[in-house]
Amino acid sequence: MWKKTLTLLLIPFLSYSQENIKLCQVPHISESYSETILVADLKRHLNILASDSLEGRETGKAGQKMAADYIMNHFKDIDIPPYKKNTYYQKFKVKSGKHLCKCDDCDVSLVKKIFKNKKKIKGENVLGYIEGTDLKDELIIITAHYDHLGKHDSLIFNGADDDGSGTVAAMEIAEAFMLAKKAGNGPRRSVLIMPVSGEEKGLLGSKYYADNPIYPLESTVANLNIDMIGRIGDFKDNPNYVYLIGSDMLSTELHDISEEVNKKHIGLELDYTFNKEDDPNRYYYRSDHYNFAKNNIPVIFYFNGIHEDYHKATDTIEKINFQKIETIARLVFLTAWELANRDERIVVDKASEK
Repeated sequence: MWKKTLTLLLIPFLSYSQENIKLCQVPHISESYSETILVADLKRHLNILASDSLEGRETGKAGQKMAADYIMNHFKDIDIPPYKKNTYYQKFKVKSGKHLCKCDDCDVSLVKKIFKNKKKIKGENVLGYIEGTDLKDELIIITAHYDHLGKHDSLIFNGADDDGSGTVAAMEIAEAFMLAKKAGNGPRRSVLIMPVSGEEKGLLGSKYYADNPIYPLESTVANLNIDMIGRIGDFKDNPNYVYLIGSDMLSTELHDISEEVNKKHIGLELDYTFNKEDDPNRYYYRSDHYNFAKNNIPVIFYFNGIHEDYHKATDTIEKINFQKIETIARLVFLTAWELANRDERIVVDKASEK
């Protein structure tokens, strides 16, 4: 399989100051690796994950297992080793939870049919663990859910945006970190790229990980969660935005770093419209980051908003804006790079009582 290569000078990490935030990296290094995240590769992955052959990737069904294998094989191809005993999977068997629909206009009758059965389901989280250097015992976790609603009657819910878009972004972020590691510029803190399943059945995969962590939660610095970044939301005309949710809920420093990374490198409009615990849409509670946030782990949820094809069989690949995925994936990578390489761990200054 074709693999990317990147040749860079080995330049030591330096610090520079902008207002009150010091970013740890030389921009040339981090930007060079971020620029290996490309539309062509994102499209290649999504053509597989959002194809009819995977039948909508419903957790517990054959299509979800095929998706897990595809992600695992990508991790193998880019030389991420198994995290233990020759496996990349954290398997779980749990009772289906409450479906956390993000809007009122998805295909309600079908969704109710899909989730009325509360039987136990089997799923897998796919773990791509990239070990750090001098601060390797601390960890940044990047998540996206690769499951969707499945096939029902003759309808296949391909879930190209939800959350095929976030999954392919996470896969390419993993490859960018591995390119850095192979060139001797690997992250100081470890990075876990973890596509999860069971999100559509109640955030099950991320909850299982939080309840049964492979790496200690107290060593987890932050979770960056990517869910639906491939479309323009209902209330937007300009594609150059991303909704950020949760960035300042637990750590002021995380929010400030996120802002500064975007300002230095990307230049998107960071929209905080839904960044409220009392937001009537309750988005803060409705994707996988929340299972980390409730354990006082700072989070950022990257999201483009709801659109007319949300949770419908019409969420298909030809409607995806791949340039948008590329841009947001680069922002997530650069933010994770900063968190992984700065001298001091970010401060949790707004911890809540568990």
